[in-house]
Amino acid sequence: MSLPLADWFQRLGGVDPAPFFVLSLLPYLAFLWWAQKVRAFPRLALRGFQLTLLFVAVTIAAAVVAQLVYGRQLADVDPLHGGAEAFLTLSNLVVLLGFRPRQEAALPGEQVLRGRGAAAPDPEDGASASAS
Repeated sequence: MSLPLADWFQRLGGVDPAPFFVLSLLPYLAFLWWAQKVRAFPRLALRGFQLTLLFVAVTIAAAVVAQLVYGRQLADVDPLHGGAEAFLTLSNLVVLLGFRPRQEAALPGEQVLRGRGAAAPDPEDGASASAS
């Protein structure tokens, strides 16, 4: 690696990432505002995206506790780290459930996911499965 590039990476490593984290919340909050205004946006998915903010808050609190109580980074304190990550799993699950396809919402020609044991109707004239 050339010397100027190595020097640039060295200086970049000394930059405090905290302001970038705060700035990254602005577009996310704008997205949440927009999603709340759009009537077609699934409400459950919106709640999942809002839960992501709870994950961020819990992670910050857990990082502070890990530093003050254990003198270590959050990633080094497994119970706190796992507990914080559980909130991310919860928010991801709620987003997933919010965007799941619904049979009654299918447009003509769209394929609908069915659970095990649900037989798909066999349209004879090319009509969609939801129309029969």
